[in-house]
Amino acid sequence: MEKNLPAINRESRKDKLHAYTKHPAAAVWTLLVHGAAILTFVCLIFLIGYIVISGAPHLNKDLFALQYTSENGSLMPALWNTLIMTAVSLLIAVPLGVFAAVYLAEYARRGNRLVSLIRVTAETLSGIPSIVYGLFGMLFFVVALKMDYSLLAGSLTLTIMILPLIMRTTEEALLSVDNSYREGSFGLGAGKLRTVFCIVLPSAIPGILSGVILGIGRIVGETAALIYTAGTVARGPSGLNFLMKSGRTMAVHMYVLSGEGLHVDQAYGTALVLLVMVIGINLLSGWIAKKLVKGN
Repeated sequence: MEKNLPAINRESRKDKLHAYTKHPAAAVWTLLVHGAAILTFVCLIFLIGYIVISGAPHLNKDLFALQYTSENGSLMPALWNTLIMTAVSLLIAVPLGVFAAVYLAEYARRGNRLVSLIRVTAETLSGIPSIVYGLFGMLFFVVALKMDYSLLAGSLTLTIMILPLIMRTTEEALLSVDNSYREGSFGLGAGKLRTVFCIVLPSAIPGILSGVILGIGRIVGETAALIYTAGTVARGPSGLNFLMKSGRTMAVHMYVLSGEGLHVDQAYGTALVLLVMVIGINLLSGWIAKKLVKGN
């Protein structure tokens, strides 16, 4: 791109860049940026190392027993509940969030007040503490809709929590797609709907998956909202109506074990398993995104 610029413009840009790098404040800002990056990396390594060192010695067969008892502190029921609630929440939130983002980015008129209101509302919802979502879920899903403490009530509460996040990240991903893609599609005779779903959405998949990964991270790490909606019963899914039964996720399982003070070692082991699961989901999502981008 820079080779196609006139020689005068290239020289002008180089002179400006040279002037910026020679400015006294440039060294200070460079040092601050590098320091922040190093500090973030050190904190991440410290947390991962602490969890691995504290949890690895306590990984044993009792921790992975099929049934939870007061003696083994098994995490398997909580693991199954976590996977189920993650799947149900994403199954509802991802289509709603993606379609809402498609409307905001591709169909809504620029400068529409309704669009601005939706964006402000989504950003506001993203900043609400999870305990508020938990109280709302308890009053609406558990009490008003009579779902009682159940996996479904917890999943619906988590859906409301991650929906603004998925919607906003998907919208930003759609807006980042170059307009030349749309213009080329229209020039070949494709309609609006076909352009959006065959050209724009596939190009925005990496950004959409980033929002989904962030949503998964919030789901598996949530405790406050689930205590008031899904409950803390250490029981895995059983029966056809397992969504209507109470159950704890791995994060809630860790909270309960550490709070009781009787199974702190099992809590560290659960934290290590949860960490490995989150890292695995991130790596799998990144691999899927690369495959989809190459396929397009």
